[in-house]
Amino acid sequence: MTGLASQVPARAGAERKRREREPRLLSAFKASPATYAVLLIVSAVFFVPFILMVSISLSSDLTSSQNAFTVIPTEFEWRNFTEVFTATGLPVGRFVLNSVLIATLSAVGQVLSSSLVGYAFARLRAPGKGVMFIIVLATMMIPSQITMIPQFLLFKELGWVNTYLPLIIPNFFTNAFNVFLVRQFVSRISGELDEAAQMDGLGYFGVYRRIILPMMWPILTAIAIFTLTHAWGDFMGPLIYLNSEESMPLALGLQYMTGTSNEMQLPPWNLVMVGSIILTLPMIAIYYLGQKYLYEMNLQGGSAGVK
Repeated sequence: MTGLASQVPARAGAERKRREREPRLLSAFKASPATYAVLLIVSAVFFVPFILMVSISLSSDLTSSQNAFTVIPTEFEWRNFTEVFTATGLPVGRFVLNSVLIATLSAVGQVLSSSLVGYAFARLRAPGKGVMFIIVLATMMIPSQITMIPQFLLFKELGWVNTYLPLIIPNFFTNAFNVFLVRQFVSRISGELDEAAQMDGLGYFGVYRRIILPMMWPILTAIAIFTLTHAWGDFMGPLIYLNSEESMPLALGLQYMTGTSNEMQLPPWNLVMVGSIILTLPMIAIYYLGQKYLYEMNLQGGSAGVK
């Protein structure tokens, strides 16, 4: 009896330690009506600037000149969406095409280069690979303002100023953040697939092209969305490297739309807001269409540790 009594606390302690080692599951959050009410109020507050932008874009020239704007639209001048291309004296249509060209090529460059470099860090074996990966991550701590002048001098010596090359070519050499995302994503893919493919005679590039690349669509789509968003709304890069009006993207062209020849004259804010809507809506549509890939990226690649 004494032996059985002494075994009970020991078993209880072992059971308690086993439970402590087991991962704790997070309970699902149950939203109440008050939660939805708070979320609706906060969303409405953040949505006010967009509504005001739409209201200004639909206002008349008289209202725009008097700055008599309201949050809720009271005028519906739909012709502003056509006059922005004809009445401003600026090649707004060319601005849009320039933005599409720069953003598309930048996204293609980031997807290609990030997938290759991230796959190499995840699968290839080489001396010093871990140290090199840490150095690549360390570059994320360097502010872009520090490299701005050296980059401009470099591109000036190459003769790339007033061309799209400084805005596009660097994207074909990836960046540390995207390399990290791809590397973590590929690290979660079973290495047995690589071994089976190599037994069939595939090399590293064959494994990348036929096995890994088709499985990387969620992370590559997310990278494409990030790059498109940045390149589409980039203002500083075109401001530094582009001088001619014909080569400006829409983000920089909108700044020129706010300029007037008379100091006492107000800019055509209704047409400027139309250009802002044109600048905003494509990114909203792209995010809406690609949000499922962003969720898959978080689910499949978010918990991979640095090895």
